[in-house]
Amino acid sequence: MTLEFIELGLFASLIAGAATGIGGLPVFFIKDISHRTLDTMLGFAAGVMLAATAFSLLIPAIELGGVLVAVVGFLVGGIFVYLLDRYVPHAHLIKGPEGPSSSLSRVSLLILAITIHNFPEGLAVGVSFGGGDISAGIIVATAIGLQNIPEGSAVAFPLIREGFRRRKALWYATLTGLVEPVGGLIGVAVVALARPLLPSSLAFAAGAMAFVVSHEMIPESHRKGHEHEATFGFILGFSLMMVLDTIFG
Repeated sequence: MTLEFIELGLFASLIAGAATGIGGLPVFFIKDISHRTLDTMLGFAAGVMLAATAFSLLIPAIELGGVLVAVVGFLVGGIFVYLLDRYVPHAHLIKGPEGPSSSLSRVSLLILAITIHNFPEGLAVGVSFGGGDISAGIIVATAIGLQNIPEGSAVAFPLIREGFRRRKALWYATLTGLVEPVGGLIGVAVVALARPLLPSSLAFAAGAMAFVVSHEMIPESHRKGHEHEATFGFILGFSLMMVLDTIFG
């Protein structure tokens, strides 16, 4: 049974991660997309991600391990991603280089940024399946897949503006999600093999995802002055996840 959950967690995180490629496909049919639309989509993705953090990760962590375990795991997860963000050299498409200086190529730095951003998402999917609750795992995987679609567009279209060919832009958009199965495999394996770690692992994944939402996704969606559109996108994404969690949870 443990092996079955590991396989399910790996497969679900792979499917959720591949959804970024769906978000990149419009580059073949649309010449460009407005910053307003992209910011609204990013806001939607942030809302979906934060709702999954609260309903599918934090609440179960509190129910299974108590509030103290959940708080500690949540803090450690956030600090973990903060340390990666601060001490691993990487570069964002719009914000540019972050972390210590490095001689790595721009593509390598972009890949590192993608890894920091998407690893917690894959971890969340894996941890959810590792606990043995298939419905909870499906909800988290659905949430991550939904928010990965606009993220794929948010990667592909800026690359087109920078002169990348459409196929290459789609490839990079898809690549952003293919980091997630790594986190998924680690999360599901750890929890499936050591069930007592489930509450703290759920909270850790929640803290890591919350840091990404607050530090990257929301500020990025407000960067071009479309705060209202991004905020309504956020509310819509959060509401959608409330409905899905109620129906399938």
